[in-house]
Amino acid sequence: MKIISFTKMAGAGNDFVIVDNRSGILGANPAGSARKLCDRKRSIGADGLVLLEKSKKAELRMRIFNPDGSEAEMCGNGVRCLAKLAADKKITKRKMSIETAAGIVTVEVRKNIVKARLTDPRDLKLNFSVNVNGGPKNLNFIDTGVPHAVMVLDSLEDTDVSGLGKEICFHPHFAPQGTNVDFISFKKAGGTPNAIEIRTYERGIESETLSCGTGSTAGALVAAALKGYPSPVFVKTESGEILKVYFSRKGGRFYDVYLEGPVTVSFEGSVNL
Repeated sequence: MKIISFTKMAGAGNDFVIVDNRSGILGANPAGSARKLCDRKRSIGADGLVLLEKSKKAELRMRIFNPDGSEAEMCGNGVRCLAKLAADKKITKRKMSIETAAGIVTVEVRKNIVKARLTDPRDLKLNFSVNVNGGPKNLNFIDTGVPHAVMVLDSLEDTDVSGLGKEICFHPHFAPQGTNVDFISFKKAGGTPNAIEIRTYERGIESETLSCGTGSTAGALVAAALKGYPSPVFVKTESGEILKVYFSRKGGRFYDVYLEGPVTVSFEGSVNL
């Protein structure tokens, strides 16, 4: 039994348990730790476990584990939370580079607003059909560090995010890794025309989350591709908070993609593990 210090943080409602693992305190089984610590009924509870680790390629390394113990390549809100923790505790300066499994991410912390330059998205595919629940569903796809299927709907209010999201996530079209699933609507969010509303089913959590950084980025870029939205796109998440997605575009390729939004520290503590 070990006592583990942690910080509970949230990026636009997407919450994480963050552990400074530079000493290797979690040992060889961080997946098991994620399953325990992210359990909302028997432990701290979170959408994921984020580890702050040493890096030979950048100032820090981030590893992100889902509540089911699976390791994700990238997490937009997770990397923003990690950056604020590192800056607040003076582990790094307020502008830093962070190694992720998806590549190097640069992040700048300005009080509670954190802006991350993500890895360039890839594999954009628009307007293709997948049969789900006995009928075709029109989808879009883009990998923003992790895979995202994006469905455009007139309204998100009555959408069965968990049910339909699960069907799409595990559809053979996206095998074997599955996909995150975002549902977007071109309603005005925050009083601006280049805005979307979004709800996300996250792979590895297997349910809806209040926000998803890479999902908000995916939704914003699909909106730009389908509707010609300019940068930045304002993304109203299920938490009610707004994330901003900045980008440059040349033809069908997006680059210089940034995700910006609020980060909050919920509390610090220690737990027996």
